[in-house]
Amino acid sequence: MCGIAGQYNLDGTAPDITLLAAMAECLSHRGPDGEGTHIRSNAGLAHRRLAIIDLSDDGLQPMKNDDGTLWIVFNGEIYNYIELREELIAKGHRFHSSSDTEVILHAYEEWGAASLGRFNGMWAFAILDEKRCELFCARDRFGIKPFYYTTVGNSFLFASEIKALLAHPGAGTRPDDETLGTYLAWGVLDHSERTMFEGILQLSPAHAMLVTRDGPKPPYRYWNVKVNPEVRSEIPDDAVAAELIGKLTDATRIHLRSDVAVGTCLSGGIDSSTLTVLINNLIRTEAPESVGARQKTFSVVFSDKRFDESRYIDEIVIATGVDAHQTEPLPEVLWDDINRLVYMQDEPFGSLAIYAQYCVMRLAREQVKVVLDGQGADELLAGYLAYQGSYLRGLVGSFHWSTAFREISGSLRHHGGFFRSALRQLIIRRRRRALLTSRTPSLDRYGGRLDAILTRELTATNLPALLHYEDRNAMAFSIESRVPFLDYRFVEYVASLPLDQKIRGGVTKIALRNAIRGIVPESIRCRMDKMGFVTPEEVWMREDLRPFVLEVLSSATFASRKYWNADAVITDYLAFLDGRSRYSPEVWRIVCTELWFRTFFDGRPHTANS
Repeated sequence: MCGIAGQYNLDGTAPDITLLAAMAECLSHRGPDGEGTHIRSNAGLAHRRLAIIDLSDDGLQPMKNDDGTLWIVFNGEIYNYIELREELIAKGHRFHSSSDTEVILHAYEEWGAASLGRFNGMWAFAILDEKRCELFCARDRFGIKPFYYTTVGNSFLFASEIKALLAHPGAGTRPDDETLGTYLAWGVLDHSERTMFEGILQLSPAHAMLVTRDGPKPPYRYWNVKVNPEVRSEIPDDAVAAELIGKLTDATRIHLRSDVAVGTCLSGGIDSSTLTVLINNLIRTEAPESVGARQKTFSVVFSDKRFDESRYIDEIVIATGVDAHQTEPLPEVLWDDINRLVYMQDEPFGSLAIYAQYCVMRLAREQVKVVLDGQGADELLAGYLAYQGSYLRGLVGSFHWSTAFREISGSLRHHGGFFRSALRQLIIRRRRRALLTSRTPSLDRYGGRLDAILTRELTATNLPALLHYEDRNAMAFSIESRVPFLDYRFVEYVASLPLDQKIRGGVTKIALRNAIRGIVPESIRCRMDKMGFVTPEEVWMREDLRPFVLEVLSSATFASRKYWNADAVITDYLAFLDGRSRYSPEVWRIVCTELWFRTFFDGRPHTANS
């Protein structure tokens, strides 16, 4: 895991060494273990290293091939690098390190851009081909690792984080009004190649691009996934369960490959509990050195029992005997952390749940350098309760009457309170959107058939944002975060399953629940609620954070922004404080956006922010 940056001058001039150094310095938190730069002709590559595999100097980057015609900067992990290395050696390739970075170089020599289909992992990299004077850039299938770029004048610039691009005075000088407006109104980000900085783009998940002296070519998709639209399963449940747990176990096995210590994020939910138990089983059967004799877990707990999952965390701890570590996010500490949190995230974030994860990563850095997390399972297995309404509409629309009746009955029995609350929230959120002055097209995350929604959630409207948050939170503390549920083999298998292996009788994640029967404690396997790493956001916004929020909303800068009616926002917040209005996330999004303006635009020369 590392930070990468580079400059490719389209007019053939030499890159700016001072700029490259400044870009790399902005990424120092991503790579405290080393740094390197390669300058040749019109291109320059910069790298900050977080040493995970092959800790020796042989793993330093930028790395070259044997004849020095290919140079790479790489951020991520190729988990099947051992198998690929053996295959390439059989084809005559010689290796000088034990790193997965060198495997990418040789794979690119052997198979070119088609090598992307052979990688199992997470990656963002750029390969400079000095013979052809080309830059080949690629990002992993789900966008686990970030890749941002922009063209300023005659320079193509790329980096792991937006803040590094801002080292160039001409990059990202204005907000992208449409993208920012969409976030404020609908709470989505990373749903397209555009960012909230005008002119700064991201390479979309499962995309690659080529940059030549004629300029950057249009990015192209090299992999795709589509969720099966069939409703009923012809495969017996026990067969699905056996296949699923086998694939997930193998995914977890290769995600443990590391030359440094690996731990686990444990929330007490189904997904993280499953990973914790699987890792514990692997310790007994295969003894991965990266985990050691006793697995370390990292969790969030709260004194307020409404938000606390200690009961479930403790069950897993007792069942597995892990070395458990816990932290409690506190609102008074949050406001001390908030400026760094906003800076690390680069763009405004949708809820204070991000802070809980930030605290987990801060806790983990004291013990390990790598953590495994359960991200991706909800989008794959329809784990969010909001998906059930979409499923019901699709069943009725396709005349699956008996299945629809079963699902309506089950949903009301298990989740009636959620649906009543969701209806109230829809009304509140619609009213709060009236506080905004920018008008953006409606974005219905849950419109259409469930299979189309899950495909969209995996590739655009939800998972990319969650991976954004996770990457920045982890790297803020020089931690590598890995997500075994997004092993592409597991994803392709789960996507191929009919919908009733995801939701049945109002119960989510049916296939996973069946697969972990007898493996995970029943109280967790049968949980119907969903929390994950959350914070008591509503309570904090009414009580502990009240003076801070009032200061933000009463400031001259807040009043000067063109994106909201400042007086109406203050009136609405006071109504919430007085109990005359319910809370909704739009309140935090507006506050967070003001903090983002202060961090990235106010005081920056030659910028405009309103």
